[in-house]
Amino acid sequence: GDLGPFNPGLPVEVPVWLAINLKQRQKCRLIPPEWMDVGKLEEIRDQERKEDTFTPMPSPYYMELTKLLLNYASDNIPKADEIRTLVKDTWDTRMAKLRLSADSFVRQQEAHAKLDNLTLMEINTTGTFLTEALDHMYKLRTNLQPGQSSQSQDF
Repeated sequence: GDLGPFNPGLPVEVPVWLAINLKQRQKCRLIPPEWMDVGKLEEIRDQERKEDTFTPMPSPYYMELTKLLLNYASDNIPKADEIRTLVKDTWDTRMAKLRLSADSFVRQQEAHAKLDNLTLMEINTTGTFLTEALDHMYKLRTNLQPGQSSQSQDF
């Protein structure tokens, strides 16, 4: 699409890939998103720790954006180290919650799960583990059915 015109000193919204490209060529200064603030991230982290369910995140790509912006434009982001720590704390809390949810899901032999407020990256992180666990559970259940004791077990 068409971008610009770019006027010196006036902020303009552009795709992240373009902003990073311009920053790498020292043609711009990046302005972080509103949610990338120490106070707001502390609230998000604390809320996530308090709730049993997953809370909505400020962006569906919060982890990816944080990583990109802090890798390429940390000099434009106030308190970049604190922001990195807060996002990592939030990520760790959410991953721990997801592991507990998956464990509970498997133990209770549920047939389906509701994954509200998870980002795609969070789902992809545990997707392989969960599908393999469910596959193993299925194999164990089918091998333990009455009348099938003569079959060998696949592990």
